[in-house]
Amino acid sequence: MHFPSLGPNTPTHLEAAWTLPFGRTPAPSHPLQDLTPSSRTGVAVIAFGNKGLGNQHPTWGEATLLPWQQRPRQSSVLPGGASLRRDGGGTPNRVIQWRVNIVILVQVQRHENQVEAGKGLEMRKLVLSGFLASEEIYINQLEALLLPMKPLKATATTSQPVLTIQQIETIFYKIQDIYEIHKEFYDNLCPKVQQWDSQVTMGHLFQKLASQLGVYKAFVDNYKVALETAEKCSQSNNQFQKISEELKVKGPKDSKDSHTSVTMEALLYKPIDRVTRSTLVLHDLLKHTPVDHPDYPLLQDALRISQNFLSSINEDIDPRRTAVTTPKGETRQLVKDGFLVEMSESSRKLRHVFLFTDVLLCAKLKKTSAGKHQQYDCKWYIPLADLVFPSPEESEASPQVHPFPDHELEDMKVKISALKSEIQKEKANKGQSRAIERLKKKMFENEFLLLLNSPTIPFRIHNRNGKSYLFLLSSDYERSEWREAIQKLQKKDLQAFVLSSVELQVLTGSCFKLRTVHNIPVTSNKDDDESPGLYGFLHVIVHSAKGFKQSANLYCTLEVDSFGYFVSKAKTRVFRDTTEPKWDEEFEIELEGSQSLRILCYEKCYDKTKVNKDNNEIVDKIMGKGQIQLDPQTVESKNWHTDVIEMNGIKVEFSMKFTSRDMSLKRTPSKKQTGVFGVKISVVTKRERSKVPYIVRQCIEEVEKRGIEEVGIYRISGVATDIQALKAVFDANNKDILLMLSDMDINAIAGTLKLYFRELPEPLLTDRLYPAFMEGIALSDPAAKENCMMHLLRSLPDPNLITFLFLLEHLKRVAEKEPINKMSLHNLATVFGPTLLRPSEVESKAHLTSAADIWSHDVMAQVQVLLYYLQHPPISFAELKRNTLYFSTDV
Repeated sequence: MHFPSLGPNTPTHLEAAWTLPFGRTPAPSHPLQDLTPSSRTGVAVIAFGNKGLGNQHPTWGEATLLPWQQRPRQSSVLPGGASLRRDGGGTPNRVIQWRVNIVILVQVQRHENQVEAGKGLEMRKLVLSGFLASEEIYINQLEALLLPMKPLKATATTSQPVLTIQQIETIFYKIQDIYEIHKEFYDNLCPKVQQWDSQVTMGHLFQKLASQLGVYKAFVDNYKVALETAEKCSQSNNQFQKISEELKVKGPKDSKDSHTSVTMEALLYKPIDRVTRSTLVLHDLLKHTPVDHPDYPLLQDALRISQNFLSSINEDIDPRRTAVTTPKGETRQLVKDGFLVEMSESSRKLRHVFLFTDVLLCAKLKKTSAGKHQQYDCKWYIPLADLVFPSPEESEASPQVHPFPDHELEDMKVKISALKSEIQKEKANKGQSRAIERLKKKMFENEFLLLLNSPTIPFRIHNRNGKSYLFLLSSDYERSEWREAIQKLQKKDLQAFVLSSVELQVLTGSCFKLRTVHNIPVTSNKDDDESPGLYGFLHVIVHSAKGFKQSANLYCTLEVDSFGYFVSKAKTRVFRDTTEPKWDEEFEIELEGSQSLRILCYEKCYDKTKVNKDNNEIVDKIMGKGQIQLDPQTVESKNWHTDVIEMNGIKVEFSMKFTSRDMSLKRTPSKKQTGVFGVKISVVTKRERSKVPYIVRQCIEEVEKRGIEEVGIYRISGVATDIQALKAVFDANNKDILLMLSDMDINAIAGTLKLYFRELPEPLLTDRLYPAFMEGIALSDPAAKENCMMHLLRSLPDPNLITFLFLLEHLKRVAEKEPINKMSLHNLATVFGPTLLRPSEVESKAHLTSAADIWSHDVMAQVQVLLYYLQHPPISFAELKRNTLYFSTDV
């Protein structure tokens, strides 16, 4: 900003500045009088000119920055000893003099800044409220752990002790101290959060908490011994086993769940888990605390202490949780474990797979009666010295894995979402814990089935002495992780061996204690205070990559987690023969409770001999992969957030921003009546003198010409910049449309067609008929449903009906190529249903459920409506209109 009255050298970064003659207060009409005293907290900038003659503008000297309260008054002295005096001062004309004005710079907060500051304050409160809730749960867990300690101590001195004093002190070592530290922290923090305002400080509480981490160090040092002692005591004493298997943890104050049962082993791990949680919260608080806030340095100090402590104990914790000694005295460590789906005897089985330093073991949990210690049953194992990954050329042809029908997977998702909504309603209405548990059990069953039946990516391993085993994974990232972890261990000097039955029993017996993944990755296994993830649309621009050692044909894919597993959502074009690909491609990715984004970088393989016989697809080489957490506080911003993922020496630069579900569902009518996007379909067809809009005809024609066999057509995101370019060309009715269409990536053309229908000011199947479509699809009687659904089509305006039937026949032709393009009728209905039916902004308020419930009944009903018509025998416009004579058109 330039202020001519202050001369040409005025600093340009000032938000607001006024000249005020030295020593005076602002006149009533002066802009400064409009500012409250509290907003005059900026700085006073002294503008003084040298060699100022007559009315010549002063030039800027060394500006002195001072708080408002310390602004210069009469007789003030500038740095260096130059005194200020009134202009003139008896000095003869044309003699060198100081011309002094005081320029008051007031930091005027713009409205947006005030909003941002308010958001920051609100975010700090949200972070603290969430942490406080989890702190209450943690204190209840510590209380549950301490509860049996007193009676155990009381019996220790009797003739029939359950445990000795030494055993009690070993198992419960430092728990009392940890409890007292956190109870004091909670009691001090709670009133501050409840009486929240901008003046509240709590950095000193976190700093004090961090300074007491020495107690945790002592706990960690004793952790292994405590676990082993507890396990031995359980095995030798039935009374203690019953106590340790079912410790009662109090529910939060506002929860109907009075108590939950937890094992002692699980509770003993909570303090270790808590330090990590506290460190993450400190990260979040710092992110939303202004640098000049008194809490900032205290939180920084607490974070530094916590991080140093974590790095010092991580090395201690891991070996203690992963080491096992074989009867031969060798140390065998657990490197990785997780749940994988195995194809066994032509059916899918969920297995827990354990990768040790020298062996891969596949196990399943034994069914045990209540009160008994859970154990794993070994299904098979392969020494790493004997494990090989068959190359595509080496692998024998095997029966192809048939994917689970899409519509059944979608039905499972509908059930899961409906159950999730019911559970939330029960909790909100303080429902009975038994009813909630029943719902949770049903939800777990459906999530388990989804997890079991959704993976399709083959991961085959072979024992060089015999059998092959096939796992199915949902993500190429996951397949790569397992392969890399095994290959890294195989670089060591490994010997082949055979485990005796005793050795195998010892190894399998250790799995329960050593496992790092305790629960199947489904939402029903999550703690209530865990993040539900993001629902809406993530916009990602993949910019470029660096660090490749030689030229290659390179592309990236994007994966996000959804319903407990990862799915591939987008793919860049292949950048040929380069070491520095510059894609600059934007994608819109739908998120369904997602918490992570993965980027994989591939080298494209064009060798048709390298086909994976398990799924008949060419295997491209992964050059690198990386993952970031989708932090709602970072992502939910109007601005793009740019980041870099480093992977195997490769750096991929990308930007992202998130649009919540409710924001992304708004239809915004165009303010102009030219163009085609956002303009009523009747207006466009009348202007064009056509029955179907030109944009719909041309996009469909191009997809049928060269995209009907494209894998994931209409599901894979097109490049956003290409889609916007096509939108502009169609809106302008540019004569180069056909040429541009023929050169454009087919996914961008498919994306343009979807965008056209999404941006209609009213859905293609109209707002007026929407409630009737929802009622019609819910009818049980097939004949009644047929009459109703056909009657609703007849009730559509002609341009809408003709366009809908035109699109319907196209989508059926796409689905005919499902064996090649992997797009079933159900897949297409999922993509287009909400686009063609979702009500406009005004209407939608009555129909939309919460933003988090993306697979709501409404959304899935929209899918079912389109699926009904897609599965229906061909529908003729003329036949429909002929039948109008026999039906009323009133709805």
